[in-house]
Amino acid sequence: MNLAAFLILFPLIPALLLVCIKNDFWQKLIVVLSSAIIAIASIGFAMEFMHVKNDLPFFSSTIPDKFVMFSDFILALVFLYLCRRLPLKKYWIPLLVVLQYGALFYCEARGMIPETNCYLFFDGLSAVMALVIGIVGTLIAIYTVGYMKHYHHEHPEVPNRSCFFIATIFLFFSAMFGVVFSNSLTWLYFFWEITTLCSFIMISYSQKEEAINNAFRAMWMLMLGGLAFVIAIIFVAQNCNTIELQQVLNTNSGIILLPVLLLCFAGMNKAALYPFGNWLLGAMVAPTPSSALLHSSTMVKAGVYLVLRCAPVLKDSTSGIIIALIGGLSFVACSALAISQRDGKRILAYSTIANLGLIVMCAGIGTQFTLWAGALLIIFHAVAKALMFLCVGTVEHQTGSKDIEDMEGLISKMPYTTIIMMIGLSGMFLAPFGMLISKWAVIEALADSNPIFPPIVIFGGSLMLFFWTKWMGKLVSSFTPKPRVEKGIGIEWVALWGLAILTVLACASYPIIGSAWLEPIYGWNPMLAQNVMLIISIMLGLMLLPPIILFLRRNNLVYVAPYLGGANMPDANQFRNALSNAQAWSFKNYYLNQFFSEKKLLNWTIIVSIILFLLLFVLEKP
Repeated sequence: MNLAAFLILFPLIPALLLVCIKNDFWQKLIVVLSSAIIAIASIGFAMEFMHVKNDLPFFSSTIPDKFVMFSDFILALVFLYLCRRLPLKKYWIPLLVVLQYGALFYCEARGMIPETNCYLFFDGLSAVMALVIGIVGTLIAIYTVGYMKHYHHEHPEVPNRSCFFIATIFLFFSAMFGVVFSNSLTWLYFFWEITTLCSFIMISYSQKEEAINNAFRAMWMLMLGGLAFVIAIIFVAQNCNTIELQQVLNTNSGIILLPVLLLCFAGMNKAALYPFGNWLLGAMVAPTPSSALLHSSTMVKAGVYLVLRCAPVLKDSTSGIIIALIGGLSFVACSALAISQRDGKRILAYSTIANLGLIVMCAGIGTQFTLWAGALLIIFHAVAKALMFLCVGTVEHQTGSKDIEDMEGLISKMPYTTIIMMIGLSGMFLAPFGMLISKWAVIEALADSNPIFPPIVIFGGSLMLFFWTKWMGKLVSSFTPKPRVEKGIGIEWVALWGLAILTVLACASYPIIGSAWLEPIYGWNPMLAQNVMLIISIMLGLMLLPPIILFLRRNNLVYVAPYLGGANMPDANQFRNALSNAQAWSFKNYYLNQFFSEKKLLNWTIIVSIILFLLLFVLEKP
């Protein structure tokens, strides 16, 4: 229990030190040591809560709610200060700040918010989330130290505030641990809003017009979720006389459905499900570590975490079905939208929203099996997606492009990075890596609960197979050697290889994760049966062969000229056309823009998702 308080408070120390210390050596030392301490502490916390059910007594504290109220006041002032740069026509952004914090302060001043000593709560899901934040997040922090040097070398016009950027990452860790461990809704809301502030700081880092606009877009969209959160707090305080999340969720009364739906709305908003997905796409203007954090170990995972917490209330309800449909819509639509993209980060962004939609769909169904599968998705997605974002950022620095068409033959130019990317891509869609294990569990769980949803998972998963496969094919397709460009990568290798190994270990140890932390909460499920684990273990061994072979042959690759139907020319870059003339040829992927472009799908996705959200509250019944 003391480890939980340590994990919340300790990251503030390196955050403060990094703001003050400008020396590169000391910055690197602080980041590496602090990251190691946080990772060890998160592992220790997780070990402490192995095989612990969710009826663990709450951790009580004497810290008064007045401290959080004061902190909320400071946070509100910070948001309003940031809004000073906005033109008058965007008045609704500071208005959202005033509305939610004003309502909260009014209720606090009138004594309408009951006090509690049960601030924190821990179980297996808390342990799993702590591992995601403490290991995946800290590896991203280590990568950031080396990355920011390259970033400012390539962007000399951007003021070097890398110490502030890295400090924000550690503040992020503190807030995320607070979100995961909080049982008091006022505490949870406070940490929730800190993540919003940190996202604004990171997205706007370059201070360019596009970055500022995207940061404010993220702010106002996330403020909508914050407003829903405040309304939920006030409602349960007045009608249930409590602000304890676990007590609210265990209340056997239909009156709690409305606040739970408001919390789910806040969670889906934070998770960037449509119609809110555009804030996450806009966040990619920030340096790569920001994208890796927002898409993998923090921010969006806070959203799906809260929805998973609320899921037992949604089981067998109309509201749960609608939430599952909202998640399913984002899953299928974003899987399709990713097919039409060439920008590597944009593909990763759409696939992130898609997988978060799948997790929300599991939560909406609310059975023990779907929740077990949803929790597994959080783990595997966090590791593999963080790895992929860092790889794309590395490739962009080395080659100047993040277009997957420009990654043709990357195995020749950047063999080690390509091997790591192959592991990350495998983790996203190939058997038996984690995402496929999770989707297998999802399909089996949904087949037993509702026949509407298995086709959504199957169709969306097939679309994902399309865009992951063509990306993987690009990396190893080359008929001529390419000049090596894999230079100047220093401490970033720690994060890249660390996440690659972690991707494999997470998949290999999924039975331990499932039985030690998730089974005590959600119960036994057939994905932990001995015969299933044996099959997956064999498949895991087979799937490790491609990256191992690539590693062993990285310096002895075999290049074969393409066969062009008998029309080959002595120059392998040309073929003989129908007029017997030499003509250059090229190999490009098919993006199906006539079916899956943003122009064709995005507006419809937003409209349908808005309708589903309206139905969620219109059809809400106690």
